Amino acid sequence: MSEERRFEVRILAEYCKGCALCVEFCEPARLYMHKQPDRRGIQTAGVRAENPCTGCLRCAVICPDAAIEVNRVEDIVGGRLASE
Repeated sequence: MSEERRFEVRILAEYCKGCALCVEFCEPARLYMHKQPDRRGIQTAGVRAENPCTGCLRCAVICPDAAIEVNRVEDIVGGRLASE
């Protein structure tokens, strides 16, 4: 059976210092840098909804401020949730 995993990426903007390391290491190009600075004057990372996350965790590992969370949403096996 083929297995597909879905992941959700969350940027904790209050911890992001705008170094862009996560963007450089994200191969599916899910992450980007906001063009407009936030209230602190920092261009923080953002998450594109249209590009699927592979769950590789490179972004979370490379982030020097632990400002990224990657969570598995659900396991889908043959079109059904693995827990069914």
